[in-house]
Order: sequence, then C-alpha cells, then structure tokens
Amino acid sequence: MSDKDLISVDYEVFGKVQGVFFRKYTQAEGKKRGLVGWVQNTKDGTVQGQLQGPSSKVSAMQEWLRTTGSPKSQITKAEFRNEKTIESLDHTDFRVIRP
Repeated sequence: MSDKDLISVDYEVFGKVQGVFFRKYTQAEGKKRGLVGWVQNTKDGTVQGQLQGPSSKVSAMQEWLRTTGSPKSQITKAEFRNEKTIESLDHTDFRVIRP
C-alpha cells in the first residue's frame, strides 16, 4: 500500500469516552490529519464511527484513537473492522453525528 491508497475503516472505542468531549476531539483530530468520516456515541457507552483517507494518515489516527483520545477520556480498547481500499472518499468532511 502506498500513501496514495485510500482506505476506509470502521472503529469503536471503549472506556470512559462519553461525556468527556471525545467526539469533538476526534472530529478535530480527524480534520487536522486531513481525514473524512464520522463519529457518534452509542447507547452502549462507546464511541463509534468511520475513518477514510490515505492509509498512513488513517493508521496514525487509529493509534490516536487507541492511545490518546480527549484529555479526560480513559480508553480501555479500540476495535477496528471492515478495513478496505476505496477508490474515492464517501464523505466530504468529518462530522459528529448525534443519535
């Protein structure tokens, strides 16, 4: 895979990730890295979403979701699935979705 390869991956982050501005920080970090996608809270107390962009930037964002998050969050784990190469982006920006 080269950096020109666009990939899409779904994610879910577990731990203390609701009520700590996790979605806002995820949106800001995604935009800063030039990624598109979305983030939302789930009724199970997790945060989930989708990332799309160049593979190296998506990998760096996955690491951020796994280890950093928002300042007050406590991440226990992050799961990633449905990773695939895509021809073009499905999103135009990085949105916070409110359920």
